[in-house]
Amino acid sequence: MTYRLGRGAALAVYSLIIVVPLLVVMLGTFKTTQELFASPLGLPAAPTGDNYATVLADGQITVALRNSVIVTTCVVLLTLALASAAAYAFARLRGALAVAAYGFVVAGLAVPVQAAMVPQFVLFDLLGLTDSLFGLVVVQTVTGLPVAVFILTGFMRSLPRELFEAADIDGSGPWRTFTSIVLPLSTPSLAAAAIFLLVISWNDLLYPLLFITDPANRTLPLAVLGFTGEYLTDYPLLFTGVIVASAPLAIAYVFLQRWFVAGLTAGSVKG
Repeated sequence: MTYRLGRGAALAVYSLIIVVPLLVVMLGTFKTTQELFASPLGLPAAPTGDNYATVLADGQITVALRNSVIVTTCVVLLTLALASAAAYAFARLRGALAVAAYGFVVAGLAVPVQAAMVPQFVLFDLLGLTDSLFGLVVVQTVTGLPVAVFILTGFMRSLPRELFEAADIDGSGPWRTFTSIVLPLSTPSLAAAAIFLLVISWNDLLYPLLFITDPANRTLPLAVLGFTGEYLTDYPLLFTGVIVASAPLAIAYVFLQRWFVAGLTAGSVKG
């Protein structure tokens, strides 16, 4: 009984930590700056959509939204293509070399992104890939590969080896087995990896902040950061920018959540 009460209290505190800031942000989008500071958690006395009109009318947000869609789409598709091929090889090959190669790729999960940013910037600057969407796609793809390979390899290793043996007996080559059998069966795992990559790429601020200087190449997180000032910040406008930037991701998760759960549990139990 005491344990259940303690757990309930802990969950209640955790819920407040999550819900209170979210309410402040959401209610703040309908308030003026003065009203927000006077009553952060209070309902807006005269709800106004001026903040949304201002944000959506800003041409920079429209350009940033387009750039984020382009970068995120390319990153997710390219990373899944490379990671699924690598995972298929790691799942089928046996031996010390395959284990070492898999460990080398997955070891990227243990390296903080910030630790590699300076050498990455120097290298990309020498290659002329800074201040470009292509450069962002390349660097985000590279940093997203370890987690995608980890997720997909775990699932593909759970597939029955008899499935591959039957395909070999039928004369199916590695490429046909991969495209006709492995990929369709890996749909839940691919969806789970896609959601992880989508969140990472869409919310990425550090790489655009380091690589991008041209306003025409800004992504949404960088554009939202532009609402902050050196001496004064319009918080209702900033909160509105955050909501606008987060809305596509929230909508995507609502439609893909069943695939996300299926992907996390896929391969955890072998038949």
